[in-house]
Amino acid sequence: MSKLIVHAGDFKFDARFEEALAPKTVAAFRKAMPFESQAIHVRWSGEGVWMPLGDLDFGVSYENHTSYPAPGQIILYPGGISETEILLAYGGVHFASKMGQLAGNHFVTLTSGLENLVTFGKTVLWKGAQKIRFEEV
Repeated sequence: MSKLIVHAGDFKFDARFEEALAPKTVAAFRKAMPFESQAIHVRWSGEGVWMPLGDLDFGVSYENHTSYPAPGQIILYPGGISETEILLAYGGVHFASKMGQLAGNHFVTLTSGLENLVTFGKTVLWKGAQKIRFEEV
């Protein structure tokens, strides 16, 4: 099991890959690491932040997919009826786009710093886009 650090705005979270449940998604994401983006607040899904990735193709399909990630779970939507994206839930999420309900691959889970997760989410909501970086340690 590999340890990840997720730097999100002014916060740092420890995390783990869900290698047993989403091996193809984890392998594809590892190739893109360290991964940097901007997190913006979701529009349709509830209490989450997302990284819109346009037509970026990780070359994966659905595995360990869910429409209801729990707080601290990170999912990858591989594209299709909406653009590719990564979503981090900080509260209640029903993953969707303007096209309707979506499902994403749960491939990372935050393991520490969860006491700051809601504060991070609300910072994105009220102050706008925040830098986010995933690195393996």
